Amino acid sequence: MELFRIRKDIPFMRHALVLNAISTLTFLAAVFFLFSKGLNLSVEFTGGTVVEVAYEQPADLTAVRQVVESLGYAEVPVQNFGTSRDVLLRLPVREGSTSGEQSQVLIAALKVQNPAVELRRTEFVGPQVGRELVENGLKALAMVIVGIMIYLAFRFEWKYAVAAIIANLHDVVIILGFFAFFQWEFSLAVLAAVLAVLGYSVNESVVIFDRIRESFRRHRKKTTEQIIDNAITATISRTIITHGSTEIMVLSMLLFGGPTLHYFALALTIGILFGIYSSVFVAAAIAMWLGIKREDLIKSGPKKEGDPDDPNAGAMV
Repeated sequence: MELFRIRKDIPFMRHALVLNAISTLTFLAAVFFLFSKGLNLSVEFTGGTVVEVAYEQPADLTAVRQVVESLGYAEVPVQNFGTSRDVLLRLPVREGSTSGEQSQVLIAALKVQNPAVELRRTEFVGPQVGRELVENGLKALAMVIVGIMIYLAFRFEWKYAVAAIIANLHDVVIILGFFAFFQWEFSLAVLAAVLAVLGYSVNESVVIFDRIRESFRRHRKKTTEQIIDNAITATISRTIITHGSTEIMVLSMLLFGGPTLHYFALALTIGILFGIYSSVFVAAAIAMWLGIKREDLIKSGPKKEGDPDDPNAGAMV
């Protein structure tokens, strides 16, 4: 399905060098902020106190957050747990206070607001658990990257695998750079969004690489740069439909999903936007500079009569 069709190829690769220079600077800035500021890790990673409370009526999460902020906790996850009457809070470690003292102070403040609130459970999540989550998260990220490279190497050719994985890592590092620069909370939900962006971005690269292969078969006299421009131009309508519909859903979570989904949707938004950019100007450009050619994608084999690759196809007998 297409919303429109562009008849003349857009010369994307003409500006590839300048745009990739900008991408390199953005990537280096993201790496700098990651090392200089670091990520603002959530309670899941650093350890803290998990408190579950229950109300007689559906809880007002905004009011609960105001109480938590009045106690000096900034950006504490407050969300429904099971039902609309149950609320789960994750308090970071506070020096000089034990887990039990933190929960008692919190429940006392909540009772001032609503005497019917009831403390269901208090659980301390130690730093050891946080370290295990970090290690498991990094392992998951590494496995996704290796899996993508293996898939692309079999699906296309090693040059395309290298180009796509560089573009995908470009997206991931820039997302992390945003979170480091603005010190947004990095939670398990954000990590899930980063992994989702990896898959989403590689899908766009695969679509473009597939069209490059088709263009190599159809346009035998065009240069590699012209082939890539033709492939990207031909997929613009599809890109607008798929990414536009996805972004509408993500923006709805960002605007109306509340604090619980805010950073998850924010990471997806950044990833989708940069994923489009990197698939066009990073992955395709790197593949071009690595020297892709028609022979990389066209497997040699017996020619059938009428095959467009057969030089005698259509010849008069």
